[in-house]
Amino acid sequence: MIDFVRKERYGVKDLEAIVSILRAPGGCPWDREQTHSSLRRGLMEESCEVIEAINEENPAHLQEELGDVLLQVVFHADIEKDAGRFDLEDVADGICKKLIFRHPHVFGDVSVSGTDEVLSNWEELKRKEKSQETYTDTLNAVAKSLPALWRAEKVQKKAKNAGFDWGECSPAVDKLSEELEELKEAIAQGTNIHEELGDLLFAAVNVSRFVGADPEETLNAATEKFISRFAKVEELAKAQGQDMAQMSLTELEQLWEAAKRT
Repeated sequence: MIDFVRKERYGVKDLEAIVSILRAPGGCPWDREQTHSSLRRGLMEESCEVIEAINEENPAHLQEELGDVLLQVVFHADIEKDAGRFDLEDVADGICKKLIFRHPHVFGDVSVSGTDEVLSNWEELKRKEKSQETYTDTLNAVAKSLPALWRAEKVQKKAKNAGFDWGECSPAVDKLSEELEELKEAIAQGTNIHEELGDLLFAAVNVSRFVGADPEETLNAATEKFISRFAKVEELAKAQGQDMAQMSLTELEQLWEAAKRT
């Protein structure tokens, strides 16, 4: 039997102990086999489920999903503890020091006028902390593992810090139209299609940034709208005794327009 005492209520230290037990000889074979790489997708999925719980405004679900993310953090830290490189206490120490360093207006004698100045100082302190000597360094530092729309938005925001940005939305919309025309030309010529499509998507993200729309949330909302209308089209088709797959595109487009009106 393992040396473990059951409790009415557990804390973070207990979670550390449980993970260590699971990964130790005599624990769980699956847990012992896990590596940072094998857990990578799980961390991403659990993080996405936290976002879903936030969108649902469901505290109970949020609590559960935050626990799943915390497990991921503890698990990765325990792997490193076994390797002798760092442990969860080192992780906590690092983030505490980072927060103190990046909030000199709270833990130091720096004065700020508001949120904008706080964010500006944060970026400057981050550049110093990470030895980012050029604006290009800050762009390259944006994680490539981010969802593409969020990465594009973040890169654009970093470029704005160098003054590389329009002052209003109109030029961004014009650029979007320009990129659309270039994509049409590329398709007609059969060359550089992927590159021009990427430019169009990047320009669309720029517009979303100017109008204050989260590009990921905006695209997800459009996808949900498409599914909802598609379901209505299928419902209308069934009401006519027809299978969508057997109908012509013209007939389906007519049902689509009808679905939009409902």
